[in-house]
Amino acid sequence: MIIHWSYATPSMAAAFLASTVEFIEALTVVLAVGATRGWRGAIAGTCLGVAVLLSIVGLLGPALLRIPLEAIQLLVGALLLLFGLRWLRKAILRSAGVIALHDETAAYAKETESLRKLGTADRRWDAVAVATAFKITMLEGIEVVFIVIAVGAGGVGLLVPASIGALAALLIVVAFGVALHRPIASIPENQLKFGVGVLLSAFGCFWFGEGLGFEWPGADWSVAGLVAAFFVTSVLTAFVCRTRFQTRIASSSR
Repeated sequence: MIIHWSYATPSMAAAFLASTVEFIEALTVVLAVGATRGWRGAIAGTCLGVAVLLSIVGLLGPALLRIPLEAIQLLVGALLLLFGLRWLRKAILRSAGVIALHDETAAYAKETESLRKLGTADRRWDAVAVATAFKITMLEGIEVVFIVIAVGAGGVGLLVPASIGALAALLIVVAFGVALHRPIASIPENQLKFGVGVLLSAFGCFWFGEGLGFEWPGADWSVAGLVAAFFVTSVLTAFVCRTRFQTRIASSSR
């Protein structure tokens, strides 16, 4: 199978950015487990979760090839659009100041405190550490699997680039985690989520239209137009939300 990288690069970039966000959130909890309960249980739970996720990808990936492309694009496009709009909604509200910004350092401290309340760990086998690391790996990993499969299902030969993007994100985040042994707070996660929400929404809209048989003007290049449209609309929406929120606060303080 020949991969046209000029066509596949946007899919790989979308999978990379979205996976980076999920892996950062998973890393925060795994680091908290390792620092509080011990690294043996944290690593064991994480590896177990990764093994289960790889099995899911191995089962679902080949199964996609047996389903008509139009049906996949319609279903995955709708789900990806809803998934992207959910991220975009939260990113807009955070940008507007309506809800608090996500803070990985605060999340790490909160998770560490909750783990310490569970008591001391067994040196040989800590079920709490394994279960906690496994749970967060599965929760965040399932979203990564969904994103990879959804992005890869958008066209023939896109599953491999999407998988490469997710794998690159995993390696980079793990490398940072091993080197720093603390949450990657320096990465602007909220801005990253904003961009990912725009990309996923644009891809979802494009593939949903293709599944309906709509011929986009400019073919695949229309994705760039959709990205620009979602970005401009989101920025304007964030501006309106911020203005209304500040006006409401000013009125209530009088």
